[in-house]
Amino acid sequence: MNFGKIKVEKSTVEKAAGFMNRWNQKNKNQKIAVRKRSGGRWKTWVGNFMLCGLTGWGLEILLTSVEGFAAGDMKFMGKTSIYMFPIYGMGILLGPIGKWVDSWIGDRGRIEVTDRIFRHGILDMVLIFSAEYLTGTFLKSLGICPWDYTGRMLSVDGVIRLDFAPFWFMTGLLFEYLTGGKEEILSRDPAAGESMSRQI
Repeated sequence: MNFGKIKVEKSTVEKAAGFMNRWNQKNKNQKIAVRKRSGGRWKTWVGNFMLCGLTGWGLEILLTSVEGFAAGDMKFMGKTSIYMFPIYGMGILLGPIGKWVDSWIGDRGRIEVTDRIFRHGILDMVLIFSAEYLTGTFLKSLGICPWDYTGRMLSVDGVIRLDFAPFWFMTGLLFEYLTGGKEEILSRDPAAGESMSRQI
């Protein structure tokens, strides 16, 4: 009987079994890591959606209270609507869209901070106007639109006001900042934006 051959075959089998065990454990760890990243990403999205919704609510209450005061209402009564929460929550999309535009143009990471702020502010303003017009028109068709700018300065179909442009410019940048866009907007380092894109 060739005991040396049996020992060699046994050693080979043990090595193969050890390799398979390590490979299975590695795959298991990778699957766990993917699930953790996916769960963390969803939590980040939900958290940022809530943050944008609450911030929009607060800004609207503040703005309407100031408008009321300007009209002679000394109570500083602000108001908003439940419908506005998901509309403002869509502000979570501004940052990713801005990063996509930067990548599409091809100068991401090689643009001055002031130029990036101006570009993102203009883009955010246009996107907010578009969302306000679309959601306002839809809600108006159902007779439940919370706002009506009919007869107001620079009103378009009673659902947007062009004189709100500076306000939406700043609000869009605020939403980007709050949802993790501080590094993307204020830094010239493209790696900062890439690390943020992995978090969102």
